[in-house]
Amino acid sequence: MQGLLSETTGLVTFVRTVQTGSFSAAAKSLGATPSSASKSVSRLEVLLGAKLFRRSTRILTLTPEGEAFYEKVMPLLQEIESSTDVVQSHGATFGHLRISLPGEMGRLLVGSIFSGFMQTYPGISLEIGMTDSHVDILRDNYDIAFRVGHANHNGLMSRTLAHLDMVLVAAPSLIERYGNVEVVEDLRELPFARYSVRGRPYPVRFADGLEVHPRGRLDLDSATAIIEAAKRGLGAAHVLKRIVQDDIDNGSLVIVLPGCKLESLPFRALHAFGRMPNLRMQLLTDFVAATIRRSH
Repeated sequence: MQGLLSETTGLVTFVRTVQTGSFSAAAKSLGATPSSASKSVSRLEVLLGAKLFRRSTRILTLTPEGEAFYEKVMPLLQEIESSTDVVQSHGATFGHLRISLPGEMGRLLVGSIFSGFMQTYPGISLEIGMTDSHVDILRDNYDIAFRVGHANHNGLMSRTLAHLDMVLVAAPSLIERYGNVEVVEDLRELPFARYSVRGRPYPVRFADGLEVHPRGRLDLDSATAIIEAAKRGLGAAHVLKRIVQDDIDNGSLVIVLPGCKLESLPFRALHAFGRMPNLRMQLLTDFVAATIRRSH
């Protein structure tokens, strides 16, 4: 027993390697080198008297012994990770969080995070990335990723914080060129600035289940860029209503098919540390959820 406890570095590296899929990614997340990560797992294998991974130049997979060991060890390390929460009051919570926010939603949230959350919890430091691309939480070593939509979570733990209204908008100049859009079928003739991920444009979904696959010559992976393109008349946009509300109010964008209800999208917090996040993760997630509700 004492021998296994002496290999805590190997245990942590083993679990992180399983999570990230490679020694290099695990090493990066732990601040180590790929060589040291591989050696620490090798020492653990010697101690256990069993191979945990099948290694090749192109792939790293768990052996049956590795799978069984991971199922036993992972919950224990999760409990250790969250054990500091037992002795911390909310006011004394400390630690670091690396989080990912979607671009335009992040722009609406960061002011409250800076002035509210960080003042309330001065012991918590934050590293914030803002992108509409879906980061790999494990490989990129994020604690929490806040995401809009129905993307595959790949086994990550998910909490839905809100359902956000979508809207179809276009510049008045675009409507003047193509005419008023009076029925859903008219959308098929209207060019779009489309949201696209890895070459796949997303469809427009209505609340009744109808889907329209928009056409257009401009594909983008950023809501900021889509809104800019729409305001310049390059295409209609299918976006979160709250991020274009000011543009609708000042007339730079108009709502297309206002009488047709679109499918709303979930706003989720994703993490990879077991079913219960640690206290600082929980506090930030609760804060973001409350901020979204207040601004709804």
